[in-house]
Amino acid sequence: MEKILVVDDEKPIADILQYNLEEEGFRVLVAYDGEEALRLAFEERPSLILLDIMLPYIDGFSLCRQIRNKLDVPIIMLTAKETEVDKVLGLELGADDYVTKPFSMRELLARVKATLRRIQMQDKPSDLLTCGELSLYMSRMECKKGDRVIDLTYREFNLMAFLLNHAGFVFSREKLLQEVWGYDYYGDERTVDVTIRRLREKIEDNPGNPDYLCTKRGAGYYLRRQS
Repeated sequence: MEKILVVDDEKPIADILQYNLEEEGFRVLVAYDGEEALRLAFEERPSLILLDIMLPYIDGFSLCRQIRNKLDVPIIMLTAKETEVDKVLGLELGADDYVTKPFSMRELLARVKATLRRIQMQDKPSDLLTCGELSLYMSRMECKKGDRVIDLTYREFNLMAFLLNHAGFVFSREKLLQEVWGYDYYGDERTVDVTIRRLREKIEDNPGNPDYLCTKRGAGYYLRRQS
């Protein structure tokens, strides 16, 4: 049974999330503050974390950073904040998704299920994906450039795998959201820009003049084929 950690200091919201997730067959862990969430994350190793930003003791942004430093668990942030800078900060700290309150429970459940489905698909052995010096080992979700292991988040890895599978083809932000995030995304398409920028910083020798993750002005992004 998949375990989901719900982190929210508003008990009514946490209770609603717990009830609906358990109705879908998930085992649900609940934390009402950052310290308890950190303990549960490291001890229980959940399959996915739903993380509020405004928390006692440790705020959601700091919590996301600390969890991401040690675990590769998908994180969906839940927050009442709507500004672009908050969304970008959450994504840059390693969150995989971002849902603004009030949210549709149906939409949230769809996002949770889509994320977990993609994890299950990654657990199935498959061929190695390569492009130039880049190698993606799908069965263990590992990325290498030459002999150097590159630490990617769950969402970064999925985006790289999709682009490697379609090297040379240009995809719009909207198309990447649908294909990689796995649903009709209701948020800002800047999600893709942030993830691409993080990937460039990790895999490119010169992120400002990328060899791999390229932009086709007015069209979208593509992975350049390597000779």
